[in-house]
Amino acid sequence: MGPGAIFLALVVLTVAGYALGRSKALAWANAKDAHSVTGYHGMYAALWGLLPGLILALLWGIIAPRAIDSIIIGGIPAEHAPTNSQEVGVMLAEIKNIASGAFDRRDDFLGAAADSFNSMSAFSGWLVFVLVVALGALGILYALSRLGPVFRARHSVERVAMAFLILCATIAILTTLGIVMSLLFESLRFFGKVSIAEFLFGLHWSPQTAIRTDQVGSSGAFGAVPLFAGTLLISTIALVVAVPLGLMAAIYLSDYAEKRVRAVVKPLLEVLAGIPTVVYGFFAILTVAPVVRDAGTAVGLNVSANSALAAGVVMGIMIIPFVSSLSDDVINAVPQSLRDGSAAMGATKSETIRQVVLPAALPGIVGAVLLAASRAIGETMIVVMAAGLAANLTANPLAAVTTVTVQITALLVGDQEFDSPKTLSVFALGLVLFCVTLCLNVIALRIVQKYREKYD
Repeated sequence: MGPGAIFLALVVLTVAGYALGRSKALAWANAKDAHSVTGYHGMYAALWGLLPGLILALLWGIIAPRAIDSIIIGGIPAEHAPTNSQEVGVMLAEIKNIASGAFDRRDDFLGAAADSFNSMSAFSGWLVFVLVVALGALGILYALSRLGPVFRARHSVERVAMAFLILCATIAILTTLGIVMSLLFESLRFFGKVSIAEFLFGLHWSPQTAIRTDQVGSSGAFGAVPLFAGTLLISTIALVVAVPLGLMAAIYLSDYAEKRVRAVVKPLLEVLAGIPTVVYGFFAILTVAPVVRDAGTAVGLNVSANSALAAGVVMGIMIIPFVSSLSDDVINAVPQSLRDGSAAMGATKSETIRQVVLPAALPGIVGAVLLAASRAIGETMIVVMAAGLAANLTANPLAAVTTVTVQITALLVGDQEFDSPKTLSVFALGLVLFCVTLCLNVIALRIVQKYREKYD
């Protein structure tokens, strides 16, 4: 029995538990001393039909494969037994490929191990299926025995719902901690090989290093300032394009456009956010970059085939919906009483928007700009295709530059040894991006707190 059969069994047990619990509760639905409505009694029985079997299936899925692998390896003849964890992994992979039919059947010890693996896996699947069904049935019977007019089914169901919400929040927090700790641990390994001062303040980025001592190769240079400068340059160009256009579009849609126009224009703007970034990259390299190059050449400027300006403009077009849609929602949330009060004081519509509506909506607008900035900082494909991979330290938007995310992608392409400064440098770059994003969030939070106190 596979996971699909177990899932179907859990669904059937849940539905059956709900139906039986609710049916039993209908007998006292109109009783004066009934504590919970019939639906809560049904949900209580459904939870007892679902949770025991689900917990067992999850634990079984974690423990059983490892136990089977251990038994299989333990049954290998001594003369063929693996001596280290790498050999164990290789042998298990070969046995499982033989068992699945991906490799030809062999008549030696590996073929026998594959047969044992198939038989134990089949037995394990049937056993867990039977246990899940049995536990679910017993759980439903136990729940039905507890149901009664005075039974607090609603409290029990809400406690389970609260535990589930706490579990989800805990998983989110632990995931964040895991990401931070993995970045920090690998970054410390990198800084053990490369000085943190060289990384943060070095002006030359060339991470190519010799893998072996007898190999001719570069010693590597890990000054990340050119990457930070390129990221800042392209993100700034993108925000210069997106913020004014997005904010003006939001003001028009919220205060000037008719309902029919708004119903058409806003969805069309939001479509921009759904276009794949590789399409934007094609548009940048095939359309925008030649236009920028020809325009610069026409006035006597030296424009690179891949330029920060072309990438930044296209990226700005891509993030316009992040500014316009969120700002439009925030501006519409400003109370109409503020607009009416401003008009009563003799202010024009434009003065009301400029002096009343926008200051009141500023916290939300800052959040929209922050989201757009984070999207711009994390973009990769447009920069790869339109700005290139050259780590140039320049403020010239007509030159080729690269960004942190592009270098992370480039350094992790292909087979890598996570033991060299070249590969470990991506974790240091990721840690810097994380810190920058955290600082942006803190600044935005301060702005929001300041203006909330003023306009609440």
